[in-house]
Amino acid sequence: MKNKTYFLRSKIDHLYFWVLAIDLTIAASLLFSRLSGRVHLYRTLKHPFPPLFGIRPGAALALFGMGVLAWRIWMAWRYKACAPASDEDLPVVTVVVPAFNEGRQVLPTVRSVMESNYPPHKMQVICVDDGSVDDTWHWMQEALKEYPDRIQLLRQPANSGKRQALMAGFNHAVGSVWVTIDSDSEVLPDTLRHLVSPLATNPKVGAVAGNVRVLNRADGAIPKMMEVFFTAGFDFIRAGQSVYGGVFCTPGALSAYRVSVIRAQLKGWVKQAFLGTPATIGEDRALTNLVLKSGYRVVYQREAIVMTKIPAAFRGLRRMLLRWARSNVRESIVMLTFVIRNFRKGDGGGGWIRFLSGLQMFRLTFGEALKVGILAEFLMKPLPTFRVLVIGCLISSLLPAAVYQLRYRTWFGWLWAVPYSFLSVFILSWISLWALMSASRSSWLTRDLQTSRAACEQGSETSGSLAFGALASVEKIEVSQNAR
Repeated sequence: MKNKTYFLRSKIDHLYFWVLAIDLTIAASLLFSRLSGRVHLYRTLKHPFPPLFGIRPGAALALFGMGVLAWRIWMAWRYKACAPASDEDLPVVTVVVPAFNEGRQVLPTVRSVMESNYPPHKMQVICVDDGSVDDTWHWMQEALKEYPDRIQLLRQPANSGKRQALMAGFNHAVGSVWVTIDSDSEVLPDTLRHLVSPLATNPKVGAVAGNVRVLNRADGAIPKMMEVFFTAGFDFIRAGQSVYGGVFCTPGALSAYRVSVIRAQLKGWVKQAFLGTPATIGEDRALTNLVLKSGYRVVYQREAIVMTKIPAAFRGLRRMLLRWARSNVRESIVMLTFVIRNFRKGDGGGGWIRFLSGLQMFRLTFGEALKVGILAEFLMKPLPTFRVLVIGCLISSLLPAAVYQLRYRTWFGWLWAVPYSFLSVFILSWISLWALMSASRSSWLTRDLQTSRAACEQGSETSGSLAFGALASVEKIEVSQNAR
């Protein structure tokens, strides 16, 4: 049957509705049980679940969560970065910098790339203006004046989205490795060498994730909190995933891809749709899935540092996290379709990827539905539930604070991990649930904020149970790997 209904367009659409149905069923069951007085969730949060056929599910779930956390710590402890390759071994790379309404910031971005400690004759740089309505094109031309023989400018006739902008750059690329860098980010001099080295020395590696830090940390409390959050997400989550070559998301801010692995799959990637809507978000997570599906390893390079701007206001943060969460829903379902097969033949790590993919789906179903039950309990038993959630926030802040302390030998992490944990649980926790319900929406969300900023520059210049506290923080970090 050629003309299928709206709901039957792809396998991913089918699976999404199953996930949604499971989530709604669990949420409805929790609400019914609580309103009928059969289950008191606040007691559930304080103590193990009541016995079921002689087994305490809560205790088993708590032990499982602590076991997963211990395994993650062990994996992160085993992480070792790839040593930087020599000039002779480095491949020819094409660096693509897509930009939309980025204004003057695109110039320091290009400058940081051009000052890289990478052989100039092995580096092609392409800047793509995706139909900006501000002065982005002017600043790209200024960059061309500074480096007339080393960069290439492309201009889209209208804004078509980041995937289309990247594809325009890929179509003009000559390198055997493609590097993507966001136009609001700046790399350190040795970043490109560190980023590309795993691809130069290990033929089993298909993509590399860079280490994202916050560029505008001085802009307020939110950038400071996100600096700690990012450090835990990269130096803990991705570091552990890198050991078995299963990094879930190569960030849009800085990533490298082996061209021979992804080139043949780009047609489907650029035309990807969800519930009939073109996918204009989550391009980085989708590229990562292409590499993993092909059986190649995706690793993380700690010293490949990129400094990126993040929203300093709550509205921008909320929108950014919602965009990431929506792409996480989509690509988690996409990953589920290939991890059930023997996708990584002759190389280890496939089992761990399957395990974490299953854990991600558990989070998208039971974990999100549990929030509905906790909200109902909070309304009916506010003080006891509030006390439990506060303790959960304190516990969940320990991990990111400790990771930052070990990485940078400073108390900065302890200062900002705690407020972010409270912000996440009491204010931002609805985002992933709403993202699950509205995953078909593909708007960028933060572009209007960037447009306003550019105009100004022109004129002037849940946590659940206590035993899951730390694990909840880790899983929230994993959601933000859709960046991005």
